[in-house]
Amino acid sequence: MRRGSARPTLEEVAARAGVGRGTVSRVINGSPRVSAEARESVLRAIDELGYVPNRAARTLVTRRTDTVALVVSESEQRLFAEPFFAGIIRGISPELHDTGLQLLLALARSPAEYERLENYLTGQHVDGVLMTSLHGDDPLPAKLEAGGVPTVVGGRPPGVHPVSYVDVDNRDGARQAVEHLVRGGRTRIAHISGPQDMGVGIDRLQGYRDALAAAGLPEMVVYGDFSEASGVTAAAELLDRYPEVDAVFAADDPMALGAMRVLKKHGRQVPEDVAVVGFEDSSSAPLADPPLTTVHQSVEEMGRQMARLLIARIQGEEPADPVVILQPHLVVRESA
Repeated sequence: MRRGSARPTLEEVAARAGVGRGTVSRVINGSPRVSAEARESVLRAIDELGYVPNRAARTLVTRRTDTVALVVSESEQRLFAEPFFAGIIRGISPELHDTGLQLLLALARSPAEYERLENYLTGQHVDGVLMTSLHGDDPLPAKLEAGGVPTVVGGRPPGVHPVSYVDVDNRDGARQAVEHLVRGGRTRIAHISGPQDMGVGIDRLQGYRDALAAAGLPEMVVYGDFSEASGVTAAAELLDRYPEVDAVFAADDPMALGAMRVLKKHGRQVPEDVAVVGFEDSSSAPLADPPLTTVHQSVEEMGRQMARLLIARIQGEEPADPVVILQPHLVVRESA
């Protein structure tokens, strides 16, 4: 190991290895145009000297930053409070591990933040972008693709047709949840819906309506924003508007858990008086009182598939299917 405070240079590595500067550069950048003997000499010299490549210079040569961004269109509070986002990151990280790609987390909420973020992401600072929790007709995925930045979206965004996205069959999952309640003899089934500027909110509401229409039952819909606090507010509104409710299907687990708190507060027993079903199968679901019946979606698998699609596109491959739809299934516990 080289002693002293000065960083070893490319020239010093070349001298130690007994090769030219260009050979060292080709080894560092992964070029196949280097003999096995020369490569071994360069790698040994790098190890002996403790040489660290200048990433800025490497980026100029390869036009690669070895960085991908995960863009979440939510507040920091939502990002760190809700298990969905942690699951996405847990799925993404292992896929990037052996690629040398680093994950950059970016939050964007206001138009000004989005504009700054767009300028950064299209300015050759990242090799690709993962996006989740998109609201409305978000123009950023199309702008990134137009700027030559491969982009993969988690969740089908409404009004947008991204090149690549990963989603769950939310409509079918919601239908499974409501059909389970119908089979249990429930006839006044309410829905706490997610935001209608998100594909997931739209699709789960439609699945609820599909199942009720097939059973000939009336709709009872209130709206939340996928947070537990909004589940509390929506459930209070629900009991005020529809006191005869005997079942609740919430569009995600946090809202279902919030609804259960309100039902208990109002003296409604779960599931005797009101059955409750969520969607996600989060780590909190089996720990609820009573344990929550919910639709399982593999959030980590969503993250893995998003990362795999993006890695393939960064490497210049054309994925066989740029859209991946995962299948959910119902997990029955004591709440319904």
